[in-house]
Amino acid sequence: MTIRTKITLLFTVLVTALLLLTAYSVYYLSSIQRKAVFKQRLSGRAHNAAQLFNILGDTSQALLKRIDASNARFYSNKSIQIFSVGKTQLYKFNSSEADDFQLDEATIDEIIRQKELYFKIGRRDAVGHYEKGSRLPFIIVITAYDSDGHQWMNELEKILATSLLGGMALAMLVGYLFSKQLVKPISSIIEEVNNISSHNLSHRIDAGSGQDELFQLANTFNDLLNRIQESFTIQRRFISNASHELSTPLTSISSQLEVTLHKNRSEEEYRKVLLSIQEDVQQMRQLTKSLLEIAKTGHQGSIELHEVRLDEVLLKITGAVQKLSPDYQVQLNFDELPEDESRCLVFGNADLLYSAISNIVENGCKYSPDHTSKVALRFTENELIVDVLNQGDVIAQEEVEHIFQPFYRSPVNSHQKGFGLGLALAKRIIGLHKGHIEVKSGPVQGTLFRITLPSSGSTQ
Repeated sequence: MTIRTKITLLFTVLVTALLLLTAYSVYYLSSIQRKAVFKQRLSGRAHNAAQLFNILGDTSQALLKRIDASNARFYSNKSIQIFSVGKTQLYKFNSSEADDFQLDEATIDEIIRQKELYFKIGRRDAVGHYEKGSRLPFIIVITAYDSDGHQWMNELEKILATSLLGGMALAMLVGYLFSKQLVKPISSIIEEVNNISSHNLSHRIDAGSGQDELFQLANTFNDLLNRIQESFTIQRRFISNASHELSTPLTSISSQLEVTLHKNRSEEEYRKVLLSIQEDVQQMRQLTKSLLEIAKTGHQGSIELHEVRLDEVLLKITGAVQKLSPDYQVQLNFDELPEDESRCLVFGNADLLYSAISNIVENGCKYSPDHTSKVALRFTENELIVDVLNQGDVIAQEEVEHIFQPFYRSPVNSHQKGFGLGLALAKRIIGLHKGHIEVKSGPVQGTLFRITLPSSGSTQ
């Protein structure tokens, strides 16, 4: 069932329910009004008949019957009976023999007790009135059928039923037109989305000028397309660069083997070739490891996250980096540790944080003339800040935007070994931990990488 059909049916059901409630209310209130008006007429007629009987008494029943017969045309199935307090019938008039009725003693006693009583006799309405009278007290009972009122109610019922059916038909038509107009923007969005493929991700949905939920939906989808397009662009660039970087050592290995196998070589020559091949294989192994780590950071659900003491990670990095080369020096400086231990903790993965920060520290030692990285850890109320400072070549401002891209190598450091994956991996890992990296570089202060991570207490 389409949304258009659901909206039409829902609108029709809602309007029908309102019409039914309105029709029932009108019919019910009209029925109450009919009963009240007819009872008032019967009560008035009972009072008039009581006054006449009080004046004429039971000696002029013929005159009373003529009077009752003369106004009988205003009442259907009219019948009047008068009883003494002793329940003796004093007077009776019936429009026809079929209109006669029998009144039990309990009803007469109830009329005397209440002075005036409304009740039903068959389908007729009845009113009983107790009159003390100037001569002797008596009870008068008048019954009649409200034919005009019931006919009017029947006509009202037909009018309400016709109006209800017409209202349902009109509600269905209006609901269809309303749903068609409401779903039109959604249909337009579906049509535009169907025209989008991986080859034309630059196409965007027209969000219109409104500020409703459909406008927000279109903008949200456009934002999604922007992210997808960016991911596709990064993926294509990544695959292209990865293919190039992997093909280089493979080509080197293949060419060396071809040349070596072309003729017999001495043991020393074979040794040199094997050492060269081993270096190329280690280069490929390191590249593959970096690629896998970057791929891993793209799937947050597969990473185990725990509370990690960042100061312990930095101590481990210091020892590991200094083991890479006897020239490498790491100067570590901590602020005074806060009393609240949660401010020393970050919520994340210790191995990934180690990989990210060690790449930055190692780069500082590699590219700095004094092979030294200065690492400082500071604590704020809700964040931990790691500063990594080195005295390497100044990074131009326009180059800062590119150093975190995979396989990017600065022209100044192109002679150094590496793949350009360390900073890309570091940025992705820090982003995964809801942190960020800033880079400031100048000839005086050197190059500063500032890593900011939320403390464990602030993320709970």
